[in-house]
Amino acid sequence: LPDGLENLTAHNVLSYKSKQEALDGWAMEELIGHYVTYRKLASIQAAAAAPATARPADPVEPPPAAVERLLPEAAFRLYAVATRHPAKLFAHLPPGTHHPTDWPGVYDLDWGSRRIRLIVLNALAEHPRNAPWELFASEMDRIRYGLAHYRPRSPTAHLLRFHLANIHHLELPDMAYTLDDFKLETYRMLIDDFHALSPEDRQALLERMDVADRLRGLGAEERLRGLDTEERLRGLDTEEILRRLDPAERLRGLDPEERLRGLDPEQVKAWLKSTGH
Repeated sequence: LPDGLENLTAHNVLSYKSKQEALDGWAMEELIGHYVTYRKLASIQAAAAAPATARPADPVEPPPAAVERLLPEAAFRLYAVATRHPAKLFAHLPPGTHHPTDWPGVYDLDWGSRRIRLIVLNALAEHPRNAPWELFASEMDRIRYGLAHYRPRSPTAHLLRFHLANIHHLELPDMAYTLDDFKLETYRMLIDDFHALSPEDRQALLERMDVADRLRGLGAEERLRGLDTEERLRGLDTEEILRRLDPAERLRGLDPEERLRGLDPEQVKAWLKSTGH
């Protein structure tokens, strides 16, 4: 693991400040606030997932209102990650409240009743294990080192690495991953997450596709689903439709007047005479 994360536990709350942001006292208070909210929510979820406790069939008195029990404090750890050294924060810390660790750039801070792990990216040891941290440093040599040693393990990580290299106008050390690879990975991720997009975004993507591509692979019923009768028949040749129908189907529902409409009276007389009427 990268330096500073060796003590991860069941629940880990992390706040990150880039080179444009200062890790100050207010940021630390925000981290504590998020921790409090998250601990409550995690405790509620854990209680809901736990099996219900059996109750007596005929209790002497109604059970008291349920009191939500918080998950143990030891199940949570807090991390403050800063790109640059938070000099002002250190200047205002009371003596004995910040403790260096065995790793350069990693400290433990006592903040109220909580201990917060502080990780300063620009001060970490140069080592391949810290490559994920180096990607977010502000010193160009560190960023270059991170790009050279970071090994992506997912399409998202590949995209992140390529995007960071473009932002800093740096060439990736392994040029096998090209712009075409970047585009292909993006397309695949878009396909995988298509149903997570908003209806408006999905429609915008569909409108960019050729009609034949949108219909490819769909059966006749799927293509016609949602269309009313008028829309289904629009554009079809009436004579062709009638030729495909059985005479009985063509006449179904018509009263005698409608069936005889348009016929030559002499043809009707001849038919009646031939049938003995």
